[in-house]
Amino acid sequence: MSVATQPQPCTAPTTQPAELNGAEVLVRALIRQGTDLIFAYPGGCTMPLHQALTYHRDEIRTILPRHEQGGAFAAQGIARTTGQVGVCMGTSGPGATNLVTAIADAKMDSIPLVAITGQVPTTVIGTDAFQETPIIEICRAITKHHYLVTDPKEIPRIVKEAFYIANTGRPGPVLIDVPKNVQLTKFAEEPDLDPPMNLPGYHPEVRKPHPNQIRQILAAIKESKKPIFYIGGGIIQSDAAEEFTKFAKKTNIPVAMTVMGLGAFPGDDPQSLHMLGMHGTVYSNYAINEADLLLAFGVRFDDRVTGKLTEFAKHGKIVHVDIDPSEVNKNKKAHLPVVANIKDVLQGLNALVADEDVPEISAWWKQINEWRDKYPLKYKDAGDFILPQYAIDQLWQMTKERDTYITVGVGQHQMFAAQFYKFNKPRTWLSSSGLGTMGFGLPAAMGVQAQHPNSLVVDIDGDGSILMNVQEFATLKCENLPVKILLLNNQHLGMVMQWEDRFHDGNRAHTYLGPVDHPEAVGQGAGGHYEETYPNFVQIARGFGMEAQQVRSKKEFPKALEAMLNSDQPYLLDVICPYQEHVLPMIPSGHTVKDIIVE
Repeated sequence: MSVATQPQPCTAPTTQPAELNGAEVLVRALIRQGTDLIFAYPGGCTMPLHQALTYHRDEIRTILPRHEQGGAFAAQGIARTTGQVGVCMGTSGPGATNLVTAIADAKMDSIPLVAITGQVPTTVIGTDAFQETPIIEICRAITKHHYLVTDPKEIPRIVKEAFYIANTGRPGPVLIDVPKNVQLTKFAEEPDLDPPMNLPGYHPEVRKPHPNQIRQILAAIKESKKPIFYIGGGIIQSDAAEEFTKFAKKTNIPVAMTVMGLGAFPGDDPQSLHMLGMHGTVYSNYAINEADLLLAFGVRFDDRVTGKLTEFAKHGKIVHVDIDPSEVNKNKKAHLPVVANIKDVLQGLNALVADEDVPEISAWWKQINEWRDKYPLKYKDAGDFILPQYAIDQLWQMTKERDTYITVGVGQHQMFAAQFYKFNKPRTWLSSSGLGTMGFGLPAAMGVQAQHPNSLVVDIDGDGSILMNVQEFATLKCENLPVKILLLNNQHLGMVMQWEDRFHDGNRAHTYLGPVDHPEAVGQGAGGHYEETYPNFVQIARGFGMEAQQVRSKKEFPKALEAMLNSDQPYLLDVICPYQEHVLPMIPSGHTVKDIIVE
């Protein structure tokens, strides 16, 4: 091949475009809203937008994911760790529908996200044009709001409103669908990038809590003998962890956290009862069951926490504080409902609480500590096998003093991580909690690493979950994102397998991920350790240019883990684990704390 015909590297122009069009205005509007990083996958109906992005590469970094879903989860990585709006983009048709799962995920976990999609020209909308999908209709129920842009002049206002809606009140995803001809329409003059908004029906400004409500909460606390905090993602979303910790320490009330609330209170503090709910600690669930006052702050009484709703916390008074009025009294009737930003409530409580408001609960703590001593979070000695609980515990020991972010996929490894990694700061734990989306961990870590280049970012993942977005290995390598992947590989869809063991007589119904001719494929068992594993994740990772190794021996694990953590490259550590481990404790779905399984 001659020099003249060799492929040339793409060199983006650095001068401004010769003409101002809708795509250019949209990119300028994103920058005006503070966007400096976008995950975007191009296609026919977003080419003008991508051309505009190249002109502004010094102001806004565009990262090319290898799948639109990966890009949207990466944008969530930014939003979940900063509280700012994450931004992603895909083209029309399949590009847009590939964003749907991540948009639904953001809606469930209240994550501020702006998703931009290309659309076919307005002249052919509704004709089943090539790569046309009615993405607004598809996403209507899973977005906080949505826009189909038909007038190019409205682009600055729409972008401004989208960011405002996404990140005010209860955060959530907003979709902007932009037809290609709107992107190409030329502007005769410079537009106003900070126009007035037009949102007559949207009033996210929640009133401050009334002083009487604050006094009522304090009075309830003072009168209680067995109070408990039940806190969730609302504490983190409102950046109220510091205020909450101050109030919790002042009152000495035990703290139980949802999976979304981990990190809102220091996980290694003696006052922490850790996670409650289906796979929460025995002592947190016992305490909730016996409490005479439930202080539910920034939670929504999710079924994974409550189990059988009529039996949940039925012995005590419930104080429920949430920013979203639709959540109050939705699942569980509150004796004292407060619709407000939890940060405002906590500031009010901290300002008024006095020593005489602190309840005398030494007997309550004595009971809780007896439960804690009798039913600690623990795991057995498995000889030289590497249990996932042990691997996560070792990871915590090695990283707890570092600036560390942890992401997870969905399954057993997710719950083991929630149990055995003690989070002491908010926004350092990223989990697809409401929707439970496999494949979340790797691309979320990708976004976190892009946003926090000097931090340690570890994706604790499973061999089932990671395959859902394994293509993002390429993004890690090509974008120099040194994410560390602790892959807990048990050759199964572990959580479903656990339910098979507990409730379906151990019958394997397509939860074994290895060869179909293996005994485990037909439910006969395989001894818990494998000579070979499929796929070979080390070869896959190295094929993408990543560093990788496999470890099977507990004796060798600490050294292997240290090597991964000390690498300055993206790195996968394939940890072969026995498949028989179950996540315990466990309250079966729809049951009560009386049915908790501990062994």
